[in-house]
Amino acid sequence: MSGDGVDTSKRRFLTAAATVVGGVGAVYTAVPFLASWMPSERAKAAGAPVEADISKLEEGQMIRVQWRGKPVWILKRNEEMLSALPGLDERLRDPASVDPQQPEYAQNGTRSIKPEVLVAVGICTHLGCSPSFVPEALPQPYDPDWKGGFFCPCHGSRFDLAGRVFKGVPAPLNLEVPPHTYISETLVLIGEDGGAA
Repeated sequence: MSGDGVDTSKRRFLTAAATVVGGVGAVYTAVPFLASWMPSERAKAAGAPVEADISKLEEGQMIRVQWRGKPVWILKRNEEMLSALPGLDERLRDPASVDPQQPEYAQNGTRSIKPEVLVAVGICTHLGCSPSFVPEALPQPYDPDWKGGFFCPCHGSRFDLAGRVFKGVPAPLNLEVPPHTYISETLVLIGEDGGAA
């Protein structure tokens, strides 16, 4: 029967053509499917580094920026604020910042690249509330020896001006220090590891 009018060249051509068309169809189906696995431009932007201009930031002043949907505080500490930090060590849960809540370059007494500038995520490590900035070194109802810092009114957690958590409060960890770097003396890039410019 193989010799009874069967054109094998046509059969090979049709088989090859069907294979090519099937392969092209598979590619057209696979491309959108694989593209759906990639993050959208909006998602990329939400996780992208954020620049913060600190040129107008005065001593004792704090600004807030958004990074990955979180509030990030940038505080310019004055000499009085910095000198109060070492005297609080005995009252703090993790004064040496041993727990990994900061990049290695910020694992120091000021938890910062530049001692005068603190960059911290403004979310309490207890239940995710946003603490209030209470910079004045004045007696407070929650601490008669208050030297300035952050107070979470939700459950009473307290943090010093380096974002280190006090003992005896619900928050278990220091405030998070996000990865950041200095592009220049007055520009901080939050979300990218580095150091000083």
